[in-house]
Amino acid sequence: MNEKKNLDDLLNYFSVAVKLIGDRVMAALLLLLFSPILIVVAIVVRIRMGSPIVFTQLRPGQHGQIFQVYKFRTMTNDRDAEGNLLSDKERLIPLGQFLRKASLDEFPQLWNVLIGDMSFVGPRPLLVRYLERYSPEQARRHDVRPGITGWAQVNGRNALTWDEKFKLDLWYVDNWNLWLDFKILLLTVKKVIKQEGISQSPDVVAMPEFWGDDKSS
Repeated sequence: MNEKKNLDDLLNYFSVAVKLIGDRVMAALLLLLFSPILIVVAIVVRIRMGSPIVFTQLRPGQHGQIFQVYKFRTMTNDRDAEGNLLSDKERLIPLGQFLRKASLDEFPQLWNVLIGDMSFVGPRPLLVRYLERYSPEQARRHDVRPGITGWAQVNGRNALTWDEKFKLDLWYVDNWNLWLDFKILLLTVKKVIKQEGISQSPDVVAMPEFWGDDKSS
C-alpha cells in the first residue's frame, strides 16, 4: 500500500512539474509567435478606445494569493451627464464584442502564465470580493492555479449558473491530470471557433454578481 502511495505521489509530482514547465515554455513561445497580432490589437484598441490599452484587475490565484490579471480592454469609459460610467452593455462596443468572441482579449494573460500567476488550464480567476462569499467546498477551486481556460469554460462558459460553474471547477480540481488539460485545450479551440457560451443571453455581457449560495442563482 505504501509503495503504491509513494508511486502515486511521485507521478503526481512529475505531472505538476511538467505542467509548470510546459506552461511557461508554451507561454513564451506563443508570446513570440503572436506578437504581431498583439501589436495590431493594441494599436486598434488604442485608436478606438484610448488608454489604457490593457485592463488590469486584482484576482485571487492559487491558495487565494492575490495577483494582477491582464486583458485587452473591451469597453470604453463613456459616462452619462452626471459623470457616472454607463452600463457594461452600453460601453461594450463592436470591437470589444469581437475581441471577446475571438478570445483575443485574453492574450495578455500569457504574461500571467509566463510569470507563474496562472496556468493555461484551471478554474478561471474570479473577483477578490468573492473570496469571503465562498463556502468551504467552493473555496477548494483555489487549490490549483487559475487558468486562461478550464473545465467550466468548455462546458458552457458564461452560459452556466454559478452552481454549475463551481461544480465543474471542483470536478477539475479532484480529477486533474495532464491528459485532461490537453483535452480541455483542444475543446477550447473548438469553442473559440464556434463562439459558444460567451454569455447567458444577448443582453448579458458578463456573469452576474456572485453573492453566495443563499443569494446567487
